[in-house]
Amino acid sequence: MGFTFNKKLPIPKEIKTMYPVSAKCAAIKEQRDKEIRDVITGADDRFLIIIGPCSVDNETAVMDYLNRLVPVQEKIKDKCIIIPRIYTNKPRTTGEGYKGMLHQADPEAAPDLLEGLIAIRKLHIRNIEETGLTASDEMLYPENWWYLVDLLSYVAIGARSVEDQHHRMTASSFDVPAGMKNPTSGDLTVMLNSVLAAQHAHSFIYRGWDVNTDGNPLAHTVLRGATNKSGIALPNYHYEDLLNLYELYQQKNLLNPACIVDVNHSNSNKKYLEQIRISKEVLHSRRHNPDIHRLVKGLMIESYIEDGNQGVHDKVYGKSITDPCLGWKKSERLMYEIAENC
Repeated sequence: MGFTFNKKLPIPKEIKTMYPVSAKCAAIKEQRDKEIRDVITGADDRFLIIIGPCSVDNETAVMDYLNRLVPVQEKIKDKCIIIPRIYTNKPRTTGEGYKGMLHQADPEAAPDLLEGLIAIRKLHIRNIEETGLTASDEMLYPENWWYLVDLLSYVAIGARSVEDQHHRMTASSFDVPAGMKNPTSGDLTVMLNSVLAAQHAHSFIYRGWDVNTDGNPLAHTVLRGATNKSGIALPNYHYEDLLNLYELYQQKNLLNPACIVDVNHSNSNKKYLEQIRISKEVLHSRRHNPDIHRLVKGLMIESYIEDGNQGVHDKVYGKSITDPCLGWKKSERLMYEIAENC
């Protein structure tokens, strides 16, 4: 019964000392943070493409994928900013299945949180050094944010976390955008309240400290679809949904109204090929309505080297072992189409 205490993990300061960020990486992050911040505030009219695997699993394949983004970013840099998804924690609805690289640096090995903490920090550092593209990660555990605080340019708060007060207050400390997803119920009021909470200053307990935060003016909404009481997917990316969110924003005293549309999850009912069609529909809505154009700042796309997904033991190179993803050829084509039509 109760906890079994396996080992005391190093505090973030210790891990960061062991695996420091170079001056080059710090400068890249500073510049990228400014560019992405300017998109959220409206100072830059480029479009965000937050794209990558559902959950990273194999460093070699992930770095192969991330390096493929570099020439695409160069070609579309005047229209779009690519933010790679390096999602190292995987929320599981039932608690079963691969929970991400933080838990298992090797998906086939036993969980080892220390090994995982080191692996995810090294991966994020390697990404910046090799690609120059600072990444997004999901904050599944608020206490782990500080291990990656000096590496991330975007943080997502998931549908099951967005109602949690500790996630909201931790997001209020970020100096980078925090994407607050709508909950699985689809309640937009909950999502907007989470943005309001993240934009305000707070005092609370964090990692055993009494802390204060200043509030994060870059907190914003992410539409990812919902499910009804029967478990049926309810998309919320259509024109009427975007217009409704715009109108709800007008009723709230929120800074920097902004929305990212997640084109997978309940918006696609996890039919990964639908991400292409949904992306095009969202772009059409932006072109049709100037209010939606100002509100929708980007798309989230689940993408990897190979189409679909597989079991942990199947070992197809570059294929997701969690949710199905769009393969590279389709993803590359889609990014160019987004740049042409955003």
